[in-house]
Amino acid sequence: MNRWRGFLFILLAAFFLSACATGNEEEQETGNQDQTATESESGDEEAHEANDTSEEEVLVSLVNSEGEMVATATLTEGEAGVDIRLEGENLPSGTKGFHIHEEGKCETPDFESAGGHYNPTNAEHGFEHPDGPHAGDLSNIEVAEDGTVEEEVTAEMITLEKNGENTVYTDEGTALVIHSEEDDYNSQPSGDAGDRIACGVIGE
Repeated sequence: MNRWRGFLFILLAAFFLSACATGNEEEQETGNQDQTATESESGDEEAHEANDTSEEEVLVSLVNSEGEMVATATLTEGEAGVDIRLEGENLPSGTKGFHIHEEGKCETPDFESAGGHYNPTNAEHGFEHPDGPHAGDLSNIEVAEDGTVEEEVTAEMITLEKNGENTVYTDEGTALVIHSEEDDYNSQPSGDAGDRIACGVIGE
């Protein structure tokens, strides 16, 4: 009798251990599936966000009235707006107006195809105007006596996010323009900055 009781006890113990192991495997498999699903959903969200967010770095080539490349601009999304690093040569020396224009067209020789300043908020021109500035108004740049320029400015009112407010990626496109004279930050409609001497389409 004791032998049968012992044998029965062993069978019950084996069955109990087998059931526990199966349960643990099922829980582990369910956990792995949940984790995989979560990671997949997270990846999909990140991919979707990446499609809607800004370009990490946008390069713009600016040409003069003869179609010769005279400068390059690197645009990146910064904490205070879009940071623009401009490097160029063979430009007339002095203080020059520098703006983002409302049309992504740079037709030589006068670049009038670029339209006016980018102004989605319908503001007045100029940092010193009480109803300004345009979103496309930028700080003046300084071209050295040897015709070179190396400047960094920030466009605080625009974004590189394609679906963002005041994005540079409009249906018409946008362009960077260097002017022949200094922007006085007040005169309408473009700060009395003179002719357009260089132009480059953003995102082209």
